[in-house]
Amino acid sequence: TMDKFRMIFQFLQSNQESFMNGICGIMALASAQMYSAFDFNCPCLPGYNAAYSMGILLAPPLVLFLLGLVMNNNVSMLAEEWKRPPGHRAKDPAVLRYMFCSMAQRALIAPVVWVAVTLLDGKCFLCAFCTAVPVTALGNGSLVPGLPAPELARLLARVPCPEIYDGDWLLAREVAVRYLRCISQALGWSFVLLTTLLAFVVRSVRPCFTQAAFLKSKYWSHYIDIERKLFDETCTEHAKAFAKVCIQQFFEAMNHDLELGHAHGALATAPASKAAPMPPDGGEEEREKLRGITDQGTMNRLLMSWHKCKPPLRLGREEPLLMGNGWAGGGPRPLRKEVATYFSKV
Repeated sequence: TMDKFRMIFQFLQSNQESFMNGICGIMALASAQMYSAFDFNCPCLPGYNAAYSMGILLAPPLVLFLLGLVMNNNVSMLAEEWKRPPGHRAKDPAVLRYMFCSMAQRALIAPVVWVAVTLLDGKCFLCAFCTAVPVTALGNGSLVPGLPAPELARLLARVPCPEIYDGDWLLAREVAVRYLRCISQALGWSFVLLTTLLAFVVRSVRPCFTQAAFLKSKYWSHYIDIERKLFDETCTEHAKAFAKVCIQQFFEAMNHDLELGHAHGALATAPASKAAPMPPDGGEEEREKLRGITDQGTMNRLLMSWHKCKPPLRLGREEPLLMGNGWAGGGPRPLRKEVATYFSKV
């Protein structure tokens, strides 16, 4: 069972982008189901209708957006990259913007679905703007001048509630409901169209105009993600090897103390035993995983150094800098030995 869970976890890690897209799609469907199951009860009171409707329209999308960010594993990576000390590696604002935009685009799917479904349904818009219905154009306008403003607002605020609405003599409720729902659905389809066009522009058109900057930001964003995963895997391997060697040395030291106790008798005082060497079986492999870090203080300094001063993004010796299409050092380009390595997945 544990092997199956481990295989599923490794598959999700290797296909993180597809997994996050699936999660965002599920959240979008869940937001639509949540709205259909939500019992919308307009207070039908002047001054409260608009506040209640705006809360229903804006509060759930904000919660869904934050949930979308929280469920994205790259949030912590973005925060670490933003707050880390520069050290030997400068921080590129373009890469940070790319990472945030990639997360925000996925997190915005569920809120957009909620707003679109709310506007297309029309109940929220009806509750919010029922007091703004043009009575003179849709109802008995000759009676409006004789009504006080508070009384008119009280009557119109009850339009969403058929059980308590008593203003049919002034404005037919069905007329007001159809009028406001028509406007709400028009706004809903306009919102869907605008968000679709915006998503198309952001995802398709923008890279065509800034292709070089887009590729650079995308590359270094992937690099930061892969570097963090590899560092975590290396630390996990080191922790396992460190724990294994510590336990082996503890058992061997206890065995050594017991042997000394049996040899010298109960009154013999055995000196403090030194840590026994690692056994030959698997010793070289464990020593390689430790990478020379064999005590807590050194490991803490390594972790602090990784946080404060990450290594520069330069492998090996510095190469001559390129100046246009030529070499800064002048003369012919130095020959370099190229080695091609081929990997195959089994």
